[in-house]
Amino acid sequence: MSVSDADIAFALELFEGLGPLTTRKMMGGLCLYRDGTIFAILNPDGSIWLKGAGRAAARMTEEGWTRWTYAREGKKTTAMPYWRLPDTALDDPALACDLARDALSQL
Repeated sequence: MSVSDADIAFALELFEGLGPLTTRKMMGGLCLYRDGTIFAILNPDGSIWLKGAGRAAARMTEEGWTRWTYAREGKKTTAMPYWRLPDTALDDPALACDLARDALSQL
């Protein structure tokens, strides 16, 4: 399964307020970059995950955002530095861009 053209268009429109973006398809998903820095991943299911570090990661955790985790058989669960963008931000490009700017400021 790979990301759909419609989901790509949605993500690019959602974050267009950040200025010029570049993308790269990886492992069925799509990485979004601003000035060469990855700040979000679009998964094949259409979910958008912001990369978090420092103060931004603390905020995402405090606000209860879902963190991307995975587990390999026989291994402990691994947490990735990505949090699922809240539904409220999916309907509000200004909010989505503010959250992305905050995340980018800590990367």
